[in-house]
Amino acid sequence: MAPYHVLMVHFPIALWMTATLAILLRAFSDGPLAKAVDRALVPLLGISLIFGIIAFSIGLMVWPWETISASALGRNHVLTASWTVTYWAAVLFVRWRRGEAVWNGMTRWIMAGLALLGSALLGITGTLGGHLVGIYTEVSVALRMLGWDVYTTYYVPDMTLVTIGVIAALLLGMGWRSRRKQA
Repeated sequence: MAPYHVLMVHFPIALWMTATLAILLRAFSDGPLAKAVDRALVPLLGISLIFGIIAFSIGLMVWPWETISASALGRNHVLTASWTVTYWAAVLFVRWRRGEAVWNGMTRWIMAGLALLGSALLGITGTLGGHLVGIYTEVSVALRMLGWDVYTTYYVPDMTLVTIGVIAALLLGMGWRSRRKQA
């Protein structure tokens, strides 16, 4: 199953990176090209999600659960892969549910930030997967400089949780403020 997983992960990676570029184009432009690309964004994210779920499912079949969960690197890869699929599903839901309204006001910049964050998560997930098959990248060196050795189980420190909470509150506040200005 390993060759199938390696083959399949390239589809969601390429499609989610393309979606990131589409979101950034639309966030920075209201031109006809950006609007045309935006019309393809929901189908693009939908197809990406389907391929992501398939790649994730095949990835769970590569090694027995007892084997992959015994390794910190394996646990981290499964964890970040599940975060990545869930994260991009949330981006799809927001874009599909809110429609063109996501490009009004501050939310366009929030969408751009979400796309960049999703791409970073995707890159980390791919890096961990590469380490599992013996392909090392400089991303792991950057992660080590940020305080995370990919060969140890990733635990979220309390300060990180506080930071995430503060950022989430700020994003909610910006969203509510932007909504009031529209009304």
